[in-house]
Amino acid sequence: MEGYLLFESQDPLESAQVPSHYELATALKKAGNRVTLFLVQNGVLAARRALRSDGVPGLVAAGVEVLADDFSLRERGINASRLSPGVKVATIDDALDQFAAGRKTLWL
Repeated sequence: MEGYLLFESQDPLESAQVPSHYELATALKKAGNRVTLFLVQNGVLAARRALRSDGVPGLVAAGVEVLADDFSLRERGINASRLSPGVKVATIDDALDQFAAGRKTLWL
C-alpha cells in the first residue's frame, strides 16, 4: 500500500480541473492506497459546509483524508465550524510530516 499526499490550491468553482483531481484522489484510495488531500490557498473554499457540491463530501465518504490549511482558512475568514463534516484543520507542518514519512506528493 502506497501513501499519497495531494495538494489542491484551486477553487472548484473557478477551475474545471479540480473535479478530475478529486477523481484521482478517489481512484488512488479505491486502489487501496492511503490518500490525503491537503487543501491550501483557494482550495479551502471547497471545504465549506454551505457549498452545494458533492466534491469534498464524496472524498470523505470514499475514505480520503481531507485536510484544510489553517492559514488559508484564516486568510479567507473561514471558521472551522463552517467546514464540511470530515474535513480536518491542519497546519503545513502536518503536511510536512506526511511528506517526511515518504508519501508520494503531488501538487495539483
